Amino acid sequence: MKKDFLNDDFLLQTPTAQQLYHEFAKPMPIIDYHCHLPPDQIAADTQFDNLTQVWLYGDHYKWRAMRTNGIDESYCTGNQSDIAKFMRWAETVPYTVRNPLYHWTHLELRRYFGVTEILNPSSAQRIYDICSEKLWSKEYSVRNLLRRMNVETVCTTDDPIDSLEHHQKIQNDNSFEIAVLPTFRPDKAMAVDDPKSFNQYVARLEVVSEIAISTLDDFLTALRKRHDYFAAMGCKLSDHGLEQIYAEDYRESEIQAIFGKIRSNQTLDGPEILKFKSAMLVYLAEMDWEKGWTQQFHLGALRNNNSRMLHRLGPDTGWDSIGDFSQGRALAKFLNRLDINNRLTKTILYNLNPADNELMATMIGNFNDGSVAGKVQFGSGWWFLDQKDGMEKQMNALSNMGLISRFVGMLTDSRSFLSYPRHEYFRRILCNLFGNDIENGELPDDIEWMGQLIQNICYGNAKAFFGFTHEKSSNLRRNHDAIIAASELPASTNGRP
Repeated sequence: MKKDFLNDDFLLQTPTAQQLYHEFAKPMPIIDYHCHLPPDQIAADTQFDNLTQVWLYGDHYKWRAMRTNGIDESYCTGNQSDIAKFMRWAETVPYTVRNPLYHWTHLELRRYFGVTEILNPSSAQRIYDICSEKLWSKEYSVRNLLRRMNVETVCTTDDPIDSLEHHQKIQNDNSFEIAVLPTFRPDKAMAVDDPKSFNQYVARLEVVSEIAISTLDDFLTALRKRHDYFAAMGCKLSDHGLEQIYAEDYRESEIQAIFGKIRSNQTLDGPEILKFKSAMLVYLAEMDWEKGWTQQFHLGALRNNNSRMLHRLGPDTGWDSIGDFSQGRALAKFLNRLDINNRLTKTILYNLNPADNELMATMIGNFNDGSVAGKVQFGSGWWFLDQKDGMEKQMNALSNMGLISRFVGMLTDSRSFLSYPRHEYFRRILCNLFGNDIENGELPDDIEWMGQLIQNICYGNAKAFFGFTHEKSSNLRRNHDAIIAASELPASTNGRP
């Protein structure tokens, strides 16, 4: 029988899958342990003027689709008006069928704004007006958008030289109950390919650390001081965005000499660059181990492929793709280098090439030593893979070769405050996998146990794995319910035109 689009049982193919989702997965709070949300907007409790600002600004997923649909760049990143940009997005949406954008777009309209209409050119103005008017009300401020989705924890992505002033403001505000924590992302501290840029970065590190940096030891001391500061601000994770792990052999004296060379503005050769990056990964990983943090590695993106558009727009504007890097040998060598000295901290590995799924699923088992349940994790489908097919393949590989029951689940990896229905999307796909297995007799019909595993994957595993505890969390459910109730009142312009 034909089903309605995005009905209550969307993606849930069996009665058991439906029960697992509605009774066990759906009520769980959200722990978004990796995202790119701007903390300054959370600190200021920003309100957006219209739907374009909250939905299209900075969203390279949508920009790629619009460009593919023949939309001029001025409607993506250019100077066209917000309403003109939205109309071009609405023109594109009907052509995104079978792309996850089609599902995400309509889930976001429903979950945040209660709009059940399909977005297309004929409905665009009406939807734009309804959603923009709601955004003018306080119930749709940034903090209330997070409350609306029952978010408990947000981990942003932050450079070691960041002041974290916005995190400090959030933490000092007792009226806001959601934990917003920094994540230590030291990619620029390894970027020695360009001596000028690297030395400019070191100069900024000198200022924030109040340490004059002339030697490798000075450099590491400054980074450790920032690492300590992040820890004092509640940080529990680091993150690296790399094409592949670096694991060259090196001597300490070589790294000291390489650092001295680049500080004198000399260009490094290829082997020197690889050795320096290999050493830095070890130094930073050992800092994480000392504090009991979790280190994350996002591997396999081939970035900035279009040099013309990179020059025009800069990075992170939608010109990246899946890369075909060799991952296994260097990854094993790096993890073993830490493990042999018992300095391997909790680790999450994300791969962008689905051809590496089984490689990653087996790699984690090499270093799960029984000290922590799921100590080394195969991370959820990331970037181009955070869609139905990609998530299913990641979870099936993990199930076949590891323990999906210890999986720490989903994250948004997003810059948008409207991305949280991706957690719902993941939870429905997860419950469908388990539900189908139960209906097929491949798993026992033990709903209570299977439901507990589902809740752990959606929430409990991550909370325990990262050690998140929140003094203000008792207010989460109350404020979530209050926001939902307030949004059901008649819309008001609140003095806005």
